[in-house]
Amino acid sequence: MDRLIYTAASGTKHILEKQATTANNLANISTTGFRAQLDTFRAVPVQGEGLPTRAFVVDNTVGADFSAGALQATGRALDVAVKGKGWIAVQMPDGSESYTRNGAFEVSPNGLLQTANGLTIAGEGGPITIPPDTTVSVGADGTVATLSATDTPAASTVRGRIKLVNPNEADLVRGDDGMFRLRDGSTAQADPAVTVVGGALEGSNVSAVESMVDMISLARSFETQMSLMKNAENNAAKAAQILALT
Repeated sequence: MDRLIYTAASGTKHILEKQATTANNLANISTTGFRAQLDTFRAVPVQGEGLPTRAFVVDNTVGADFSAGALQATGRALDVAVKGKGWIAVQMPDGSESYTRNGAFEVSPNGLLQTANGLTIAGEGGPITIPPDTTVSVGADGTVATLSATDTPAASTVRGRIKLVNPNEADLVRGDDGMFRLRDGSTAQADPAVTVVGGALEGSNVSAVESMVDMISLARSFETQMSLMKNAENNAAKAAQILALT
């Protein structure tokens, strides 16, 4: 069998991986604060006898597109969008810390400020609690204040400040749960320069048009690789016929 089949199969395998990544990005086009996943590959020349005319495709890096998504006004007091660079710190069940751009907050039955999937929002002084029968407001610096809905006149009470961080994007890695963490497992320090916008959410930064174009391009590349393998098979069959005649 022509060795071409191995290089073609290598390209086909990575095209399928890229298609899976693009499909996942498209599936999260409406996910709040989602960061598109990026796969990059590189060609490695095949070392051996003869001229270096062939190369294998290998994984290079798996990263994320950290460009900002569009802000969408919701008018909901518990919706928060990070303005520009920065992340919202979230306390994980195991005590570690992760980071997200999804600011669709909820209040648990115990009064804790949480993400939509039940993870506790990290405050600079610990978890932030919201008492019942109050209205909530979030300041640009992440300060959470409440106003009693029953007392007249009502006085605003500061309940805490959301931990906002801005680590180096090169140090961030996406986990299987979609949350980002520091690559070395450490915890980022709060950054007072990070600001948020209340009553708004950040949309996904996935471009539907670009993703669809990528899917079409990948499908064509896949067909090309399959054609190469078919040609290699035909060449092997012709060679076998010639050898059978000798």
